Amino acid sequence: MGDCEPSVPLMEEEEENLIAAAQNIVKALGSNRTLTDDARKILADLGSQLSSITRVSEPQDEGVDETEEQFIELEEEFNLVHSKVMNWEVGKSMIWDCGQEEAYEYLRYVDQARKLIERLESLNLVKGSKEDELLRKAHDLLQTAMNRLEEEFTHLLVHNRQPFEPEHMSFRSSEDDTLDDGSIVSFGDDSVEDSVVQRDSMSRSLEEFIIELVHPDVIPDLRCIANLMFDSNYGRECSQAFINVRKDSLDDCLFILEVEKLSIEDVLKMEWNSLNSKIRRWIRAMKIFVRVYLASEKWLSDQIFSELESVSSVCFAEASKASILQLLNFGEAIAIGPHQPEKLIRILDMYELLADLIPDIDAMYSDEAGLCVRTECQDILRSLGDCAKATFLEFENAVASSISANPFPGGGIHHLTRYVMNYMKTLIDYSKTLDELLKGHEKEDTVDMTPDREDDNTDRRCYVSPLAQHFRSFTSILECNLEDKSRLYKDESLGHLFLMNNIHYMAEKVKNSNLRTILGDGWIRKHNWKFQHHAMSYERATWSSILSLLRDEGLQNPGSNSISRTLLKERLYNFSLSFEEVYKSQTGWSIPDSRLREDLRISTSLKVIQAYRTFVGRHTNNISDKYIKYTADNLENFLLDLFEGSPRSLHGSHRK
Repeated sequence: MGDCEPSVPLMEEEEENLIAAAQNIVKALGSNRTLTDDARKILADLGSQLSSITRVSEPQDEGVDETEEQFIELEEEFNLVHSKVMNWEVGKSMIWDCGQEEAYEYLRYVDQARKLIERLESLNLVKGSKEDELLRKAHDLLQTAMNRLEEEFTHLLVHNRQPFEPEHMSFRSSEDDTLDDGSIVSFGDDSVEDSVVQRDSMSRSLEEFIIELVHPDVIPDLRCIANLMFDSNYGRECSQAFINVRKDSLDDCLFILEVEKLSIEDVLKMEWNSLNSKIRRWIRAMKIFVRVYLASEKWLSDQIFSELESVSSVCFAEASKASILQLLNFGEAIAIGPHQPEKLIRILDMYELLADLIPDIDAMYSDEAGLCVRTECQDILRSLGDCAKATFLEFENAVASSISANPFPGGGIHHLTRYVMNYMKTLIDYSKTLDELLKGHEKEDTVDMTPDREDDNTDRRCYVSPLAQHFRSFTSILECNLEDKSRLYKDESLGHLFLMNNIHYMAEKVKNSNLRTILGDGWIRKHNWKFQHHAMSYERATWSSILSLLRDEGLQNPGSNSISRTLLKERLYNFSLSFEEVYKSQTGWSIPDSRLREDLRISTSLKVIQAYRTFVGRHTNNISDKYIKYTADNLENFLLDLFEGSPRSLHGSHRK
């Protein structure tokens, strides 16, 4: 070695001084807040390299044992990982925003830190030793990395959310929610129309439809983060981050579906029109929420936590529990509300929908984490079923107790008749459900003769379903009620016309709808006979006394076979006067069914006009034409004005 060459100890001392100076520079520059993130990263790498150089250049004492070498190796590894992890704590940028290469490098170093801890923990460390201190530092570093990964996990979930747009499912809140069929209101409302509240057309149309709630490109990244956090015993933090983000997303979904947060008290105070609209919206929202959104939510959690056994189920259940229970809470409020008949169809809609969705819900909440949701669904379904049954039975009482103080104007079809028949017609769509709910509430006559017994001449008896039993009871109660209402008319003829109209309406409603399958052809024949009987009773009550004026009995002069012209003129005068009274009153009466109206006019014309024409023709030589006020053709034309619901008078102006 020449004189100009420094001794080895001198070189080592200079190198150490140089490295120490460089480290001080790096440390000083690193504290400068004006540096860019790139500059900070370069300096951090330089610091890591200098730290490594220091250890490589340190002389290896021959006396260093194996344990010391192992510690040095672990410490070097820790320092390298520490520099890589802490490098990202200098700035505020998100790792995944800088690209996948940077992100996966970060994950590798964090996983290295996790494995380093496992190696240290496998040693029998003495408390307070340098190895124990290194383990503490490693735990602190891992916690820092886990905090960062939790932020990154949340960031990826939030910023890669896909918009939820249910337009493809034809969902819209639209103004028609408020355009309700006005018939299901009350028995005292004369404005009731033929239609009743119809079942929601969407109730069984939507099948499961998976949508991507988070952009599919980041699913592998989210899965990697989740796996690493769970491997590092930070699974609770990862799960909670997922639950918090997805819970907010589920709340947003309910907002999009226009589901309001209503308390039970809010629902119970609501007017029917508003409540009806809310129920219709709930039915649509519930269908979409379960079949589309929850199904997609379950798929998302399964994708992210696919390698973590039951974690997916727990995260899904915890994230979605509040939202599904909010929807079910509305169902509970409806179920405990008053049993008003106008609500029955909507309650049945809710019951059938929930019954249809429960298999889907049970499948998604299949384990212990979802038990409360499964239990709540079953409880609400049972409550809705009990409410529907009680409301159905209450309807029968409501029909029986519908009392009128005044006769129905014009003798037309009473709104109670329309209500009951259209109500039953709509309930046919729910026959299977109602038969199940009404088990144990059958009428006493649980068997009945078959509807066509007259045709097959057998004594065969058949089982009548609970719904059919109650429908027969409804019609019987309705007829009794109509009989009571017919007695309110002072004019017996109008009472019969009223019953004819209403029983004819009942028979036609059954004949031309699915009610026929429930009540049968025998019921129809029986009621056809009934309304025809009332038509004949109307004719007798109206025209019998008038037609008696067109008989020859009592027209002869005393002691002679000749006709008394005075009595003949009196008969014709009284007939015209009586006809005018009938015309005046019965043009104001109503037969809404055009065919029935025409049939009664024809029947009346055949009896009255024929009798009048015969009578006048027989006595044309006994009385002057000036005493014949109306011709038969006049009267026939006048009969065409009857039952139109618009009173007229023949006095002063005669139809020719």
